[in-house]
Amino acid sequence: MKAKYKRIVLKISGEALQGKKGYGIDANVIASIAEQIKEIKKLNIEIAIVIGGGNIFRGLAEATTKGMDRAIADYMGMLATVLNGLAFQDALERINVFTRVQTAIQMEALAEPYIRRRAIRHLEKKRVVIFVCGTGNPYFTTDTTAALRAAEIGADIILKATKVDGVYDKDPMTNKNAKKYSNIRYIDVLKRNLKVMDATAISLCKDNNLPILVFNINRKGNIKRAVLGEKVGTLVT
Repeated sequence: MKAKYKRIVLKISGEALQGKKGYGIDANVIASIAEQIKEIKKLNIEIAIVIGGGNIFRGLAEATTKGMDRAIADYMGMLATVLNGLAFQDALERINVFTRVQTAIQMEALAEPYIRRRAIRHLEKKRVVIFVCGTGNPYFTTDTTAALRAAEIGADIILKATKVDGVYDKDPMTNKNAKKYSNIRYIDVLKRNLKVMDATAISLCKDNNLPILVFNINRKGNIKRAVLGEKVGTLVT
């Protein structure tokens, strides 16, 4: 089997890590995803991961509904991604997958500072690089981080792992008649205000001709199917 892509950015939402607990980190979910990552590493793929923090703290929600200062709330959300990133590092290294955690906000005792050339060198040495703390700036989501880091390191694609199996014209959780797209253009995502990624992330991908594949991470084997180029999820180009 030959992978379709050489270098990928895997964007994992914080919510995907909570499993059925509804909050926090489900160790079984992280272990399952780690095993899938180990499997695709055998295909000689260079893997970077961007992790959200919504399973622990959602800055935008706190600022919108509870009146918290948006910048402070976003910084708290960035710290939540560090917890998830360290949990992922532990899960991967327990199954002998070497990793490096790089942070946009310096914290020497826990992770390396994000340095683009160093991140690329780690990937070339077949280490999995985990990016935490978003861009290091408030008002930007981890979706935008994924688009930014993917462009910086020259990734071939962003694999956006979610709880649904692609992009729909309506919310499939609340509408049984929702239509799934197999392919869709960046401009149509923006025009229709589809909740793939935020508009900043989509625009950044569009400007850099960076495809996004949205798929369900809860179906075991989907990450491998995605990197092999099989029909899975929705491709945004």
